[in-house]
Parts: sequence; C-alpha cells; structure tokens
Amino acid sequence: MALLKRSSQAADDDGRMPLMEHLRELRNRLLIAVVALTVGVIVGFFLFDPVWAFLKEPFCQTAAAQQLRPGECSLATGGIFQSFFVTLKVAVGIGLLISAPVWLYQIWAFVTPALYRNEKRYAFVFLGLAVPLFALGAVLAYVIMDTSLGILLGFAPADTVAIIQIDEYISYVLIMLLIFGVSFELPLLLVMLNIIGVLKHATVKKHRRMVIFLMFVFGAVVTPGGDPITMMALAAPMIVLFAAAELFMFLRERRLPQEEDYSGLDDDEASPLAMDDSPLDLDDSPLDDDKR
Repeated sequence: MALLKRSSQAADDDGRMPLMEHLRELRNRLLIAVVALTVGVIVGFFLFDPVWAFLKEPFCQTAAAQQLRPGECSLATGGIFQSFFVTLKVAVGIGLLISAPVWLYQIWAFVTPALYRNEKRYAFVFLGLAVPLFALGAVLAYVIMDTSLGILLGFAPADTVAIIQIDEYISYVLIMLLIFGVSFELPLLLVMLNIIGVLKHATVKKHRRMVIFLMFVFGAVVTPGGDPITMMALAAPMIVLFAAAELFMFLRERRLPQEEDYSGLDDDEASPLAMDDSPLDLDDSPLDDDKR
C-alpha cells in the first residue's frame, strides 16, 4: 500500500494524499493526544490521594504493613525526590486512563481511512474485546495482589522488619496490572491471526500441550516474585481463554469451504487439475482490448 487513503481537503479524487500531508496529519493528531494526556496528568495530581489509597489497600492487608508504625499501614521513602516521582508515576497512569478516549480516537481516525470495510469491522471487534479483557486481567491482578504480597513477605525471618520502599511497591503494582492485562489479550491475538488466515486451527491443535506448558512458564517468569499463587492465577485464566480461542477457530474453519491439501506432494509433482467448470470456461465471449 503505497499511500494511505485519507478523506480531507488535500485528498485527490481517489481519496489519496501526499506523504507530507500524512506527516502533517500525524503531527496534528499527536499534538491533540499529547495535550489531552497533559490535561489528564494534571487532573491525576489532584486525584492522587484517593487513587493511592486504592492502590495501597492490597499491601495494607498484609502483616508487614504495620511493622513500621503499629496500627497504621505505612510504606517508607528512601530519597528526597522519591515521593515526587511516585506521585508523577501515578498521575501519568491516571492521565492515560482519563485521556484514553481522545488518544484512542486519534489513532483510530488516522488508521481507519486506509482500511477496507471488513478490516474496520475486525478492528471494531478487536477493540471491543481487548478493552474489557485488559480490564478483567487488571481486576484479577488487584484481587490476588494481597495474597501474593503476603506470600512473598512471609519469607522474611521473624526477627526482621519489612521496610518496603514506596517506589518499589508502586512499580510492583503497575507491573502486576500491566502483565495481567496484556496476558489476557494473547488469546484474542490468536483469534485475530486465525481470522486473517495467518494461523490455522490445526497448527494450534498440534502444539496445544506445548502452548499450555509455556503459559505456566510465562506465568512463573513474568510475575514479580514468581510465587505459585500468582503464577496459577495468571496461567489458569489464560488456559481458559486459550481453550475458548481454539474452539472459536475450530467452529469458524468448520464453516469455511474445505481446501485441497497438497502438502504431501513432492516439489516436482503436479497437483491434480480441477474438473469442475470455472466461470472462465463458461464464458466464451472474447475479451475487450481494455480487459486483456
């Protein structure tokens, strides 16, 4: 695709525009997205206290939360600028969520003019499923986070005090939310690859056991701490979603017309000719000069 189609004043009769117009449009959309993100970050600074109380709650459910100040849930700071950067990190996360409708629309408006109608439909379906799947993964990570923290902090000897740095904790929370959210998108990616014809159900079925094993390995590697509870909490839903994706592939390919399999032929062996009449065989009319 040499040029992406665009519907604007600079577009020609075929709906195309020069490269410089694409770059100008990209610049304008990026500027709008950055402005929206900046406004969201500013709002995030004002919303820091309630959001921080929500993010800190899993840690407050552990026994180590009251070791520094009995009766209170406390985290430690280890530097002058540490608290500021933690606040900034949380504010950026809030800003990304608040401004998501704006920057998602800018991406969509820039890309969709280059898509065909069926590609737009697939993109709508993908976005419609990707957002709730990511949210479901993030919710699951938040729910099991106190159990995971309790297991990890429980390995400390009885005569020690857990001094958890505030930046270390917020990094752990964000990594958990991101890993669980993205992991729940992997089965959806398999489905989209099957729809566009890149991945067949037979290939997935052939490597099913290996995929399930790799999901457990993935859960053990990517989760912070690598405790078994978090690993199982991540791997088990991924296997369920993988099974649903494989079932979708099977049912979808079952409705499609079956194609001849010539994979067993040698390189120098010709495939059999189709004996049915094609539209070209039924049409004996000569072609016009402009259709040759």
